[in-house]
Amino acid sequence: MKTIVQVTATLALAAGAASAQEVRVYNWSDYIDEELLTKFEEETGIDLIYDVFDSNEVLETKMLAGGSGYDVVVPTGTFLQRQIQAGAFQPLDKSQLPNLDNMWDTIEERTAVYDPGNEYSINYMWGTTGIGADVNKVTDILGEDAPLGSLDLIFDPENMEQLAECGVMFLDAPTEMIPAALTYAGLDPDRKDEEALAAAEEVLMAVRPYVQKFHSSEYINALANGDICVAFGWSGDILQARDRAAEAENGVEIVYNAPEEGALMWFDQMAIPVDAPNPEAAHTFLNFIMDAQNMAQATNYVYFANGNEASQEFLNEDVIGDTAIYPSAEALENLYTVTPFPPREQRDLTRMWTRVKSGT
Repeated sequence: MKTIVQVTATLALAAGAASAQEVRVYNWSDYIDEELLTKFEEETGIDLIYDVFDSNEVLETKMLAGGSGYDVVVPTGTFLQRQIQAGAFQPLDKSQLPNLDNMWDTIEERTAVYDPGNEYSINYMWGTTGIGADVNKVTDILGEDAPLGSLDLIFDPENMEQLAECGVMFLDAPTEMIPAALTYAGLDPDRKDEEALAAAEEVLMAVRPYVQKFHSSEYINALANGDICVAFGWSGDILQARDRAAEAENGVEIVYNAPEEGALMWFDQMAIPVDAPNPEAAHTFLNFIMDAQNMAQATNYVYFANGNEASQEFLNEDVIGDTAIYPSAEALENLYTVTPFPPREQRDLTRMWTRVKSGT
């Protein structure tokens, strides 16, 4: 994920095969192998207009306003649930989705928390939210026993005061940061009451002076380039930073850890807006994505786990064999999910997050 850009995949089809259709997809930035976009057009004859966004809030604004103009969008689970309740999506016509047989029941059981029966969505990618660290810089500052796999690294003010000299970034995503702060405080990460929000705010405010920036994509390049030494972010993003640093051979060694105290498990779901201009083409796109080899190609590119069990035989070994991407069954038990904030609590959350980011 970098700055918001537009990627438009257009293909000059062979004479006589010009497309009379198009499908518009709105997905997270840096989140697909662009060769798949071209492959979709070649195989289906449907023109693909592919735009990207950088936060759930940007997507939700479009969805709840109506008339987004998109055929497929990719909200995270908690946002999907709220948008389903608001009537923003249409049920899937599963008769048009034969590749549903490829999906992973373990993941579908978890996503059903947000989309009962998985009636409105399919899983695209999933992962955890955790800690990315430049091993050498962090251990130089905090010592060889630095708590790289613990929330102590980012929420203990003594650690953060020292780490500020090499740079720390947090996600600009309260629905990710608040559960982590609650977990650190020893509370249920899914609590949304006033007392819980106050406890989370106390944790965050204690380290706020040492956070260089709140952003949901810039930390990838910042970590990879050695501009910061710690980021609290999405697993796949941090693993992308790790690999970019390795490719650059710049001496930066990045590790990712899901916090040992417990980590948030998130899901990015593909769904069809209720007013999609071309729902038939949207189903064609979803079925294409659920092809085992296509989904494997996407995961091999972005280094996020996916909810497609059939794809696993086609995954690179450094993906399927990396427990930071595909946790062990035991580690999966230490992951938690959270539910959406109701409207009143959402307003409280928004006000609190504004205070945290401004430091006032």
